[in-house]
Amino acid sequence: MKKIQYSTAMMANPQKPDEAKKAYANIQLTGIVNINELARHIADHNTVFSRGTIVGVLTELSVCMRELILQGYKVQLGDIGTFEPTISSTGAKTKDEFTAQNIKSLTVNFRDGVAFENMRRDAEFELTSTRKAQAAALKAEKEGKTQADWTPEPEEETPGEEGGGN
Repeated sequence: MKKIQYSTAMMANPQKPDEAKKAYANIQLTGIVNINELARHIADHNTVFSRGTIVGVLTELSVCMRELILQGYKVQLGDIGTFEPTISSTGAKTKDEFTAQNIKSLTVNFRDGVAFENMRRDAEFELTSTRKAQAAALKAEKEGKTQADWTPEPEEETPGEEGGGN
């Protein structure tokens, strides 16, 4: 089984910016699985449904979820979890001055369900270099160099947000 790769970086804690930087983990994503790849993966688990049927169901699911969320519903998908609409707005001096124009965004929050419980217990991790360092090393190797010219950028990210796979 493939392990979850991570790198480390020295970063300030955003809740305590005056404290000394500490080492935090940054997940190094393996990639992105699109809807067709997910459907193929599901179909490979001995289901009676074809990849095309699964893609169709997942596509319709996203259309219906969007429709329901736009109606103000929270959508609960069994053990997978819950998708809930949230809004953000700019403030008004009084309640009477507040209008729908103050609402700036509508997004969806996901709250994981029991299918995602105890993931830390079941996960295996492997330390790796950042994707930027890996790219620099590969470039140097292709150019026949024995060393990579790579200087890390200042580490001012929020813990866990580097991602590396984007």
